[in-house]
Amino acid sequence: MKTTKLLLGFALLAVFLTSCYKEEIIVDDLGETPPTSVNQMLNTYELWYVDVNQTLGAGETPFLQIAFTLSFRNGVLYANNNLVGFGSQGNGFGIDVGTYDAFDGILDVNHDVDGYQTFDIFQIDYNTIELYNPFNDTSYFLNGYQRNTFDYDFVFYDNIHYFLQEYEAWEKTYTSQFGALNDFDNETYLQFLSGGNDSEFRSSRDVNLNNPNSIFWDYMGVYGVGNLSNNSALKTLTLDYDYFNNEYFELSVINDQRIELFHQTSGTIYEFSGRGYIQYLRAAETAEKGDATNKNTEVFLKKRKQKTPKKANPRHSTRN
Repeated sequence: MKTTKLLLGFALLAVFLTSCYKEEIIVDDLGETPPTSVNQMLNTYELWYVDVNQTLGAGETPFLQIAFTLSFRNGVLYANNNLVGFGSQGNGFGIDVGTYDAFDGILDVNHDVDGYQTFDIFQIDYNTIELYNPFNDTSYFLNGYQRNTFDYDFVFYDNIHYFLQEYEAWEKTYTSQFGALNDFDNETYLQFLSGGNDSEFRSSRDVNLNNPNSIFWDYMGVYGVGNLSNNSALKTLTLDYDYFNNEYFELSVINDQRIELFHQTSGTIYEFSGRGYIQYLRAAETAEKGDATNKNTEVFLKKRKQKTPKKANPRHSTRN
């Protein structure tokens, strides 16, 4: 009987120890799942679209404010700041605008123009991250895409307003032989300014000028770009002159340097070619120009993109 009890005791002890051992293995296995690093998160997508209208906070980070997309590639930061060349410049990544380092939930950027900037990074969902700048208490939200699935055309046509501002002037280079005579036949140059109410334009009757800086602007007013149903690539353009009647057009883009305007009243077709490309590296008042800077124009220029009315940022930095 004693022998039986002793054997039974050993058996129960073995079962107990085996159960405990198995439990520990399960707990340890869960604890060994490695977290995703910041670099892995940034490299998951080739393009990060900057959804500027979702920004939280009263501050602004200049290079984020003007960028349509950012890309993080082996320590080099790329950005698509312009719509001219959008989708083709830098194989779709844009231009090299600085360097970055990512570690422990922090992103440090050395921008070529704006200098050092630092952010806390938070992953919101599978393809959305938040960049929180603790120095101005502002958060920007970026959505991740691959180049082969990113809709460059949608972003381009959704922002035609800014595309028109990327040249110092647009020169009329073609007028159709058909169409009724009208006052706009005599206007040769247009200029769309990112200033005032972000919708100012000027026009000129000068002819055959090689330098946009030499243009004398005869008229000015405000302009608006609208959508046409069932055709995202065709827009409306309204030129609201200060002292004259409005002019109405259908606007289509021929290529990155040429647009077509169909004058609805007369039935005339005009083509305009861009002169003096503006390379945006930061806020427009210090943009790098393809040609010499037009000092008369510079006073009209302001920030590249505008947010909707700013919202308070509930985020507080998690740093010590």
